[in-house]
Amino acid sequence: MAATHVPTTTRDWTRRRAAKRERLAAVQPFVSGRLVDADHMRDALQALLRPGDRVALEGDNQKQADFLAEALAGCDPDAVHDLHLLISSISLRDHLDLFERGVARRLDFAYAGPQSVRMAQLLADGKVEVGAIHTYVELYARMFVDLIPDVALLCAEQADRDGNLYTGPSTEDTPTIAEATAFSDGVTVVQVNELVDELPRVDIPGDWVDLVVRSPRPFALEPLFTRDPRHIGQVEILMAMIALRGIYERHQVTSLNHGIGYDTAAIELLLPTYGEELGLRGKICRHWALNPHPTLIPAIESGWVESVHCFGGEPGTERYVAARPDVFFTGRDGTLRSNRVLCQLAGQYAVDLFIGSSLQIDAAANSSTVTEGRLTGFGGAPNMGHDPHGRRHPSPAWLGLLTGEAPALRGRKLVAQITQTFRTGGTPAFVETLDAITVGKDAEMPIPPIMIYGDDVSHVVTEEGVAYLYRATSLAERREAVAAIAGATPIGRGIDERRVDALRRDGLVALPEDLKVDVRRASRSLLAARSVEDLVAWSGGLYDPPARFRTW
Repeated sequence: MAATHVPTTTRDWTRRRAAKRERLAAVQPFVSGRLVDADHMRDALQALLRPGDRVALEGDNQKQADFLAEALAGCDPDAVHDLHLLISSISLRDHLDLFERGVARRLDFAYAGPQSVRMAQLLADGKVEVGAIHTYVELYARMFVDLIPDVALLCAEQADRDGNLYTGPSTEDTPTIAEATAFSDGVTVVQVNELVDELPRVDIPGDWVDLVVRSPRPFALEPLFTRDPRHIGQVEILMAMIALRGIYERHQVTSLNHGIGYDTAAIELLLPTYGEELGLRGKICRHWALNPHPTLIPAIESGWVESVHCFGGEPGTERYVAARPDVFFTGRDGTLRSNRVLCQLAGQYAVDLFIGSSLQIDAAANSSTVTEGRLTGFGGAPNMGHDPHGRRHPSPAWLGLLTGEAPALRGRKLVAQITQTFRTGGTPAFVETLDAITVGKDAEMPIPPIMIYGDDVSHVVTEEGVAYLYRATSLAERREAVAAIAGATPIGRGIDERRVDALRRDGLVALPEDLKVDVRRASRSLLAARSVEDLVAWSGGLYDPPARFRTW
């Protein structure tokens, strides 16, 4: 019988717990109970943090822990330096000031839209070390594996004296980051707009929260998904008509996610008009993974929409959402409960269709928002813009794209890209080689920052028509189908009319006339709402748009 091995030394299994106690003891001069004086927030962070710490900062898609970001950026780089920042969305100047000043060195992120130009410059200047450009869910998942935060800097609407948090309609990422930090003996710091005796509901329990600071101002919240119908033109309307007939109707799409943009906003505003003409109400677009898009209000009010689960809130829609609990996920207090991680998973596994736009698409339908001089990132598009092989539940849309070899057949998710052939300024959207390839090489990335891979894309929609890429039997055929709807771009000029006609006969391409779309009808008169003021009227006065969208 083999002898039992007995360790000769005793291992300390509570080092992280001991380190947390030391951090909280160091910050005590600036704390009363768990409340930090806002005037001493920078001093508190300098006492709390250690060089090289992994810090998760909100930085969400919409809401920002901006007071904490400002305090962190103001820390003395001799005391706090070389931090490893985990942030889903780089949205504020303070986020990159951290790297400019040397407070932070390494970065793992998902999206940098508002700061993409500066981000690219800092990377070129060697001020930032990028671990990876993630999808949202990918970054949060790693916070539970190999990117466990030492400190989390979060934001919420309200806290009570026990540290319980109410996040309000824009819960977004807060519970996920808080859980990853709290249950690995990290320190959770939360800025709140108000301190109250009683919360409307508890979104995050107080034992997940270590320190609370009342911010001098409400946290920043961006109306990221609001699109003014005044800016939707004939081309967007034509593409929406093509998408409705060529994808939504043809494939019986009942559950879906729309990306941000005027292209998809046009689809939403055509449901109560053009969609109604086609007799599609009750047959398509019933279940959504989507923020409360104001342009979806007419479809909701017209009885098209059965349910909407949200990534986050949208400023101005709070009263409207609270008044429609049969559609939106709300709490006993009546306000929206959003959750970015769960909605991303819904958009990945539970919907039939993802449709979104991109800055560049290559000849094989690979796409990216990373272009020359802009390191934008991806957000959630790669999560939702791919065919998840783990899906097992059937639907007509999923089964309609049946793939594989019998008997091991499976369905396929619809992943559509919708874009005009030329973008603002006459820049072609279709290119032979993505800028992302060069950006990746210059930044010495191990793989190029492609957002959605072409072999995941099932459909491409432009004002020229639809390419049914899932029907292509080879890469060459896929490239031909893309070229057929790429218009006068360099990609589109590479295919002749006879080949386009052959692709139409074989079902790989459909032009407007093939879909019985009357191009002459693509006018603003077809929109259910033509202004933000119209959206307010559709909502019965419940929608209260931010001031920048008010034109009356």
